[in-house]
Amino acid sequence: MKTARRRAREFAIQGIYEWELNPDRAPSLIEKHLRENDYFVKADEALFRTLLYGVLKDVDALSALVGRYYERAAEDVSPVERAVLLMAALELSQHPETPYPVIINEAIEITKTFGGTDGHRFVNGVLDKLAAEVRGDEVARRPS
Repeated sequence: MKTARRRAREFAIQGIYEWELNPDRAPSLIEKHLRENDYFVKADEALFRTLLYGVLKDVDALSALVGRYYERAAEDVSPVERAVLLMAALELSQHPETPYPVIINEAIEITKTFGGTDGHRFVNGVLDKLAAEVRGDEVARRPS
């Protein structure tokens, strides 16, 4: 069974993806569209809004943060993988209350749901490197 936080992340990914395909579309219209889904009521609304609006507000900085860990050309990263990476980068860099393994695991699982066959491996590799950079102390404390 999906948690309210997982659903919030899934809806945020869908919103970020929609924005990537239509960057001129107002975030409020994207949110309105997502709220029409019957399952939206089961999502953590506050987390959804934090993630969706946080990514769209800081998309350039977040893109730069994750982009340096791509092992492929940026244009070869699928929109789903990009959306997941942006959302996870926001959580890793701005929400220390969520443990980094949770953020990475959620990103991997969401990529498995919405992304391509091996997209989760790429996402995992990028986020492992990003976590070591932005959460170095937390990563170092984690038992191997």
